[in-house]
Amino acid sequence: MLHLKNDVSFRDFRACCTFIFLLQIQSVGVFLEQSKLICSHQPIVALAGDDVILPCHLEPAISAAHWRVEWTKPGLDPQYVHVHQDGRLLYEIQNPSYNFRTRLFVDELEQGNVSMKIFRVRVSDEGKYRCFIPSVQEEAFVHLSVGSVSSPVIEVTSITSRRVVLQCESKGWYPEPEVLWLDGEGKLLPAGPTETVRGPDGLYTVSSRVTVEKRHSNSFTCRVQQKIINQTRERHIDITGGFIEHPAEDADRWSIVLFLVIFIVVVLFAFLCYSIFFFNLQT
Repeated sequence: MLHLKNDVSFRDFRACCTFIFLLQIQSVGVFLEQSKLICSHQPIVALAGDDVILPCHLEPAISAAHWRVEWTKPGLDPQYVHVHQDGRLLYEIQNPSYNFRTRLFVDELEQGNVSMKIFRVRVSDEGKYRCFIPSVQEEAFVHLSVGSVSSPVIEVTSITSRRVVLQCESKGWYPEPEVLWLDGEGKLLPAGPTETVRGPDGLYTVSSRVTVEKRHSNSFTCRVQQKIINQTRERHIDITGGFIEHPAEDADRWSIVLFLVIFIVVVLFAFLCYSIFFFNLQT
């Protein structure tokens, strides 16, 4: 009788433990099921040479410190951009083009932050990235847009008694920009078609010409802009009383002229001193 009672008590205890264990498993499963991997829905924009963060996190926040976190780029071979496992980067499977250029915020993995930072961004880094956590079978995507910009240069290609032809050129843009000409009041000027050349590095060179009338005072602006990366570069030129003024270019020219004048004076002075010294030796 005592043996039977003990057996019943053991079965009740085991059933209770099993129930508690299953309840814990279910609670963890529900918690994991509710936690989603969320990355930025908006494209991340960066300029070539800058550092950029691709934001991604678990919500509600749970620790990913002991999980494998995979960042890949579909279409890349090998596709692994950064794989974090057992507290370290799996360098041996990382695509060589990203060597020493990526990191996770290891100290923030406990809070569910699995964002990746890319250093010294290149135009070739542009594209869609996938963040995947195998332990919870969660994935999310984020798109990186990379731009490259440069300042335009204005040149005078033709001058007549009434008109001046101006040419604006800007090298090293990505994506392809547009060129606009504006007068001193900021109004658009009719210009010829923009010429575009794409170099072997994937960067664009654009140029455009405009014919303007000589007036007592005129100011013109060449504006090169790219709306996708929200970047604009401008160069101004003034035509006053028929004379062309390039503030930046003229400063550079005068600096060169001044340097040459000083150099010639120093050479002549040195030659004069040498001549006097040599003459004294002869006498």
